[in-house]
Amino acid sequence: MLIKIARPSDCKASDITPEGIYLSRRTMLGASLAGAAVAALPGVALGAEPSRYADVEPGAAPGWFKDKLGATRWGAVTVENEAITPFKDATHYNNFYEFGTDKGDPAANAGSLKTEPWSLVVDGEVAKPGRYALEDFVKPYQLEERIYRLRCVEAWSMVIPWLGFSLAQVLKQVEPTSKARYLRFETLQDPKVMPGQRSSFALIDWPYVEGLRLDEAMNPLAILAVGMYGRELPNQNGAPLRLIVPWKYGFKSIKSIVRISLVAEQPQTTWERLAPTEYGFYANVNPTVDHPRWTQARERRLPSGLFSPNVRDTLMFNGYGDEVASLYSDLDLRKNY
Repeated sequence: MLIKIARPSDCKASDITPEGIYLSRRTMLGASLAGAAVAALPGVALGAEPSRYADVEPGAAPGWFKDKLGATRWGAVTVENEAITPFKDATHYNNFYEFGTDKGDPAANAGSLKTEPWSLVVDGEVAKPGRYALEDFVKPYQLEERIYRLRCVEAWSMVIPWLGFSLAQVLKQVEPTSKARYLRFETLQDPKVMPGQRSSFALIDWPYVEGLRLDEAMNPLAILAVGMYGRELPNQNGAPLRLIVPWKYGFKSIKSIVRISLVAEQPQTTWERLAPTEYGFYANVNPTVDHPRWTQARERRLPSGLFSPNVRDTLMFNGYGDEVASLYSDLDLRKNY
């Protein structure tokens, strides 16, 4: 019998924020790894049923997603004394500036985004570059449920059950060359359906760009997500494909990805380019390094209201230090923020 001892980073099913909390802004204001690799992750439990999300609005999932759902490796990575954020809160309190700067704008405006068909380019320093239809890109990988904390740089947080697959498995398939040291990710650019890209909020030089070091991308916690709460990703949450790196601030988890490039030099990311003194390349959750305009030592866990603010201490690396701290052993994280 294998007996597992829970770590501080482990997240329980009871920790997931309820569905109703993430969608309602008013309420707020008031590869997949297989076998041994998956079992090695902290707090992973296999064989759980998705029925606990039966009250979640299903959405019109494409056929490839429904086929994948039947073979999904259901699990729960849980956190002591935390609850899963309600689905409605997680889908109505978003930062996705392509659809507007207000927290409710993505849910209100993202319905115009067409996610079928969807194609993805993988290029740069890889032996096997190519353009893939999304269903072909996802085909080799078994979906897994990963329940992760999500910490926004704005000092609010959630706990969300994602459906996705390991980014490391993708990299293994495309075979990075010896020159590859970083990944550069790019979001869809389509001003016709993304009103934020044609608004007066023009300080952003679209498309949105993010990046990771290659060793960060190879970490077992890093995934590409195609679903959440047992269903496909809603448009406002980054459909049909987004990055999830749970030890970093939420803006690193780029949404609606259309290109992944392996590159030799560190890419300049969108927020780093706009405000380099506020948003660094690494963006690791770090309660000891404040944002210039607010503290990062504490966070507001959603759902939250005027009379129940639900404020808590922020954890180093968002609680995933056991899994990722070694990646930064040679860095001064006050300078490399």
